[in-house]
Amino acid sequence: MIELVGANYPETLGRLLILRAPRVPFIDENTRKKFLIYAGNDYQGPGGLVDYINRDFIPDFLGGDALCDVPEGGLVPKSLYRTAEELENEEVKLWNETIYKSASVLKGAPHEVLIEITEVSSVITWDFDVCKGDVIFNIYHSRKAPQPVKRDGLSTHNLACPTSNNVQLIDRSWMLGQDYSMVETALTCREGESVQGSHVTRWPGYYILQWRLYSSPLCTSSSRPRVDDVLASLQVSSHKCKVMYFTEVLQSTDF
Repeated sequence: MIELVGANYPETLGRLLILRAPRVPFIDENTRKKFLIYAGNDYQGPGGLVDYINRDFIPDFLGGDALCDVPEGGLVPKSLYRTAEELENEEVKLWNETIYKSASVLKGAPHEVLIEITEVSSVITWDFDVCKGDVIFNIYHSRKAPQPVKRDGLSTHNLACPTSNNVQLIDRSWMLGQDYSMVETALTCREGESVQGSHVTRWPGYYILQWRLYSSPLCTSSSRPRVDDVLASLQVSSHKCKVMYFTEVLQSTDF
């Protein structure tokens, strides 16, 4: 922003007051003259705040006359405590109001999205954020339609069910390379990352986008675990990750 102002609007900036800033040069000298940077308590002396701002509007903790009475909040009553489940349900409600969908990625239970392609060279696009934990992102292709996997024989995930945020499609009996194949190199995505990408389809059929829990590889005697792998193992101690994603299929002419 500072570079934009200095390059395009050098004379529209009046003055910018920066308080308690470290001595770090970060702007052009011509623009710097319009910035007044104070360190310590020198803003209370000559050339300080009172030269540019009426003392009545300067907060008392900066040496002015404006009383800033901010009482301490005290302890939060337990009646206002929120459980993790309540917070998660609230987040899901907010996410349902956008084009993005939320999904939980559990240990042994990846989240999978089914995309049917009828025209070769169609482009599958994706945009997702890793909100919690680390995940591995894969794309698979199959010529036969997968069925939602039953969970412990109690229920079946419905592909169209908006309340289900963990869907598994690849049956455990399927063999990689026989029933389905990987069409993109697996991508490791860390917590907090935002990932965008696309894939140009080569065959018609069913494409499966998969997010599964990342687990650090076992270290050998000749190698030591990396710091980020150790941190990742601590972050996913609950064996649950969360992603927000959006997918879209485009025709090759529109991409």
